[in-house]
Amino acid sequence: MGRQTRQELDVVLTKQETGIDNTLEALYNSDRKGGLGPSSPNVSRWLGDIREYFPQTVVKVMQQDAIKRINLTSMLNEPEILGTLIPDVHLVANLMTLGRAIPQKTKATARLVVQKVVDELMQKLMTPTQQAIIGSLNRSARNRRPKHNEINWAETIKRNLKHYQPEYKTVIPEIRIGYGRKRKSMKDIVLCLDQSGSMGTSVVYSGIFGAVMASIPAINTKMVVFDTEVADLTEELHDPVDLLFGVQLGGGTDINKALTYCAQIITKPLDTVLILITDLYEGGNLEAMKNMAAQLVNNGVQLITLLALNDDGSTAFDHQNAEFLSSLGVPVFACTPDLFPELMAAALNKQDINQWAGDHDIKVHAK
Repeated sequence: MGRQTRQELDVVLTKQETGIDNTLEALYNSDRKGGLGPSSPNVSRWLGDIREYFPQTVVKVMQQDAIKRINLTSMLNEPEILGTLIPDVHLVANLMTLGRAIPQKTKATARLVVQKVVDELMQKLMTPTQQAIIGSLNRSARNRRPKHNEINWAETIKRNLKHYQPEYKTVIPEIRIGYGRKRKSMKDIVLCLDQSGSMGTSVVYSGIFGAVMASIPAINTKMVVFDTEVADLTEELHDPVDLLFGVQLGGGTDINKALTYCAQIITKPLDTVLILITDLYEGGNLEAMKNMAAQLVNNGVQLITLLALNDDGSTAFDHQNAEFLSSLGVPVFACTPDLFPELMAAALNKQDINQWAGDHDIKVHAK
């Protein structure tokens, strides 16, 4: 209600209710005298109060509101304050935005914050991602007409037990199951990430998924980030914390330059899934971007555009560019992290991704 409203209504609050009201007023009435200004000595205490009064989900929202409303970002340079924040993907995105501006005294604390979020997300996302992708690859590798040295005898016997012949004490293998021809890498995956400021949380999730997929031997995962320049972070996939600190959020966007680079590193177009994660606001050569996207599709690359990879959805994107990509047959939609493993499994099996999205009540942008 705020102090002024309390006085006008002549209400009596308990001590806890007064504390809750004062905590909310400090943030949401911060333009008034006594509010929570960016130089207020009570910031640390306020951060502690919100953790006392509210559940963690609400605390995370209030932290983000504080960053937006009172320039709390400037205080992330203080390790004492940074240490009191509850780590989440939004906080990591803000630290990525600060990037090299983080002073030396705060870097160790910032790294601990990022490490905690990475560990939590890896624990949550690793198993479903590995299961979905490995299961998909196993299905795609199954060979119903194997050569003798490719037969999976255990699976073949299991599938033909009903054809057991007692008088001969043997199984007649009417169906043969094979392993398929083994290859060092069955599929290639390229994650191409827009690192403009609005894509912060999407980059965090993409970094985690990239690290998980890089741990699967049967696929070859590459990660490319871009603004007006392109950076290949594939070598950093073994350490997602280093990868995220290598991202510089903010700046312009040159999708054409990013797609051109991706085209250069794709060696097996028919066995490559290219995930372009961007809001499609092109700051570079628009016609060249469209031509490059069309060229990739014509070469057989499975191109999928995600407008966002987070729980927040996509608030804004370039509709005209989305329509153009849709006209090429490129699926364009936002995806939540919990569905991303299943999306990758569907893509690796070359399923109809638009149909897959429809089955999961995902709004697909169509021309």
